Amino acid sequence: MTEVEKAQKAVREDDTIFGKIIRKEIPAKIIFEDDEVLAFHDVTPQAPTHFLVIPKKRVAMLQEAEDSVRVFNKDGSTK
Repeated sequence: MTEVEKAQKAVREDDTIFGKIIRKEIPAKIIFEDDEVLAFHDVTPQAPTHFLVIPKKRVAMLQEAEDSVRVFNKDGSTK
């Protein structure tokens, strides 16, 4: 197995802090939640209003994301 394959496998299998927040195993100041996404305040905000919106379905690599998953850029445009 190549180093790239090992890294991709680890990213897919390892639990993340985001998974723990989604499962409510660790506290977060949730501001929005539905079946697809969870939005919560960042614990170390870099701006007066700083929050994260994460998909509930795990996406290891952007190339594997479904069309319904949107990436928002700083300027508000999407990919």
